[in-house]
Amino acid sequence: MKLNTLLVINALLACVFGLAFVLIPSQVYPLYAVEPNAQLNFMGQLFGVTLLTIALVTYLMRNVVDPNSRKSLVSALFVGNGIGFVVSLIGQLSVVVSAFGWSTVAIYFLLALGFASFQFRKQPGS
Repeated sequence: MKLNTLLVINALLACVFGLAFVLIPSQVYPLYAVEPNAQLNFMGQLFGVTLLTIALVTYLMRNVVDPNSRKSLVSALFVGNGIGFVVSLIGQLSVVVSAFGWSTVAIYFLLALGFASFQFRKQPGS
């Protein structure tokens, strides 16, 4: 897979979840067996804004050719998705959310794995 493709996939996932959390957080939480309230809706909307920011950054940076910029972007997305995987896995194993939460674990894991493949790829000429 090309980095460009992985960035677009990341952007699409972040956009879909980001829009859902910004626009309809009280309808998203029940999927995870979480009872919505005003405070949680607000925090979910802030989370959604962050996801939309990630969507924009990954989409707009998909064609970047500067090697230092690409490396920095890949590093940030590898670490961020890796931490997201660990946090979501701990939450899932602690039965904090419903079985739907495994989709979050899987998304973070697959994105972290994808960015790891670029992070640790041997660069030509080195």
